Amino acid sequence: MSNGTVHDKMAHEATEMAHEPGMAHEPTVQSATSQGFMAPGLRGKVVLVTGASRGIGRAVALAFAAHGAFVAVNYLSRADLAAAVVDEARRLGGDGMAVQADVRQRHAVARMVAEVVAAAGRIDVVVNNALTNYRFDPKQRQLAWETGWPQVEAQVAASLGAVVHMAEAVLPYMQAQASGRIIHIVSNLVDFPLVPYHDYTAAKAAVVGYSRSLAAEVGRFGITVNCVAPGLTVPTDASRPTKEDVREQVIRLTPMGRLVTPDDVAGAVLFLASDWARMVTGQCLRVDGGLVMRD
Repeated sequence: MSNGTVHDKMAHEATEMAHEPGMAHEPTVQSATSQGFMAPGLRGKVVLVTGASRGIGRAVALAFAAHGAFVAVNYLSRADLAAAVVDEARRLGGDGMAVQADVRQRHAVARMVAEVVAAAGRIDVVVNNALTNYRFDPKQRQLAWETGWPQVEAQVAASLGAVVHMAEAVLPYMQAQASGRIIHIVSNLVDFPLVPYHDYTAAKAAVVGYSRSLAAEVGRFGITVNCVAPGLTVPTDASRPTKEDVREQVIRLTPMGRLVTPDDVAGAVLFLASDWARMVTGQCLRVDGGLVMRD
């Protein structure tokens, strides 16, 4: 039997085993934590996660809580979901609070940051995750010649505006304590617009650019600024409209052979917030199973 045939047979058997009932799934951040695998430097930290009542934000908040952090769970309108995340955070060994704010509003972000500092004494990590209502539906998207500045401006205000408001509000506290981590959730569509959502992708690209200039400015204060760029992430509300044929196309193109989960994204965020990444700044970490590969 040739080497190629042997390798093909082994790969086929491995694939069959991975889909057999009862086979273990990939370990989650929370399950790994329960077994004693902890990212260093997170216990006791105060972490503000925007858009944390569901989806990626929820997974990020709970991952920090599992590491013993105090998590401020930001939400826009679903106070019940945010309260449930706080309850779960406490069950996992952390603590937290729910805090309402529309991150598109400068005054609302300033109030939220002040509330968290008043309750917890400081803010060590900010994860800018909140996403304005957006549907990743290739069949309903606006084509380039249908996308005007008002659509792009709305996404820029929601994505770039939100992170600028947050930086303005939180940097004085981080500068005073000579440390901090700022992490922005962007998208791998910036590098690989498999589906060209023009307004959304332009706004996320702007966030990446702003992150790098901000990192250059605040590094001397012991503050790092990085981005995490997930691929198509399921299950989330935003990805629910994405049709099965598109999901299958993404899976076929992805070396890891599956879609991203919120917990996958949470793991990357924990790394960037941990002591392991104390000299990592101005970077964009792609979490998409290898769909985008570039220096």
